[in-house]
Amino acid sequence: MRIGRFSYKGQVFTGQLGDDGIVYPLTGEIYKEIRTANYGYPLDEVKVLAPCTPGKIICVGLNYRDHAEEFGLPVPDEPVLFMKPSTTVIGPGEAIVLPPQSRQVDFEGELAVVIRHRARNISPEEAPLYILGYTPANDVTARDLQKKDGQWTRAKSFDTFCPLGPYIVTDIDPGGLTVSTYLNGVLKQYSSTANFIFDVPTLVSFISGVMTLMPGDVILTGTSGGVGKMVDGDKVEIDIENVGRLMNPVIE
Repeated sequence: MRIGRFSYKGQVFTGQLGDDGIVYPLTGEIYKEIRTANYGYPLDEVKVLAPCTPGKIICVGLNYRDHAEEFGLPVPDEPVLFMKPSTTVIGPGEAIVLPPQSRQVDFEGELAVVIRHRARNISPEEAPLYILGYTPANDVTARDLQKKDGQWTRAKSFDTFCPLGPYIVTDIDPGGLTVSTYLNGVLKQYSSTANFIFDVPTLVSFISGVMTLMPGDVILTGTSGGVGKMVDGDKVEIDIENVGRLMNPVIE
C-alpha cells in the first residue's frame, strides 16, 4: 500500500493511492486498522502533503561505513542518535528554506521508518510488527553550524529541515533498497540499505530501549557518502527503490 496525507478542497485526509491513480480516503485509525473508502479523488486533483505528522523524529548518525569514512570518523559500535523537532517536517514539493545563520546547508538522502504501534523494549525480531512502512527523507543539515557547535541540535532543527514523502509504502523488505540523491538532476549519493552498519530491526529495537516509540514517530536511518551543499534555486530529489521519489526546491 501507498499511504499518504492529502488536501482536497481545503480538507486534509489520509488516503491510499491506488494503482488506478485514484486516492481513496482511509477511515478509522491507520495505526490500528486500515479501512479504505469506496470512493476517491484523482491524484492530480489533490495536494500531496507530508505523509505523517510525527510526534518525534529520531535520527541515526553514521549508519553507512562510507559516510563515516567521508568525515574521518570511526565506525560506531552502537547506533549514534540525535533528534529533530516535528516542526522541521515538510512535504513533497515544499521548499527547503536556507536560514541566514548558515553558509553551508547540505542534503542527506535517507530511508525513513514510520512506526505503527507503541514500542518499548522490543527485540529486533519483534520490530517489523511495529513498523507501518517506509518513506524517503532528507535530513537537511547546516554543516557549518554542526561543526561550530560541536553537537547537532541547532544544525538539524531549522524549520523545513525534514522533507518526507510522498507516501508511506507498506509491506516491503528494507534490507536491500537502493538510495539515490540528485541535485539539479545530477546523481550525488548512491548506495544501498544493504550497506547499513545497523539494519532497520536493530535500530528500532535499540531506540525502543531508550525511549518509547509512538504511532506516527519517524526514524531516519542515516545517510551515505556524497552529501553536499545546496544553494538558492536548487532542486534536490531523494529516490528510494520501491519506496518513491521525494523532490523539494531550495530557497533563501
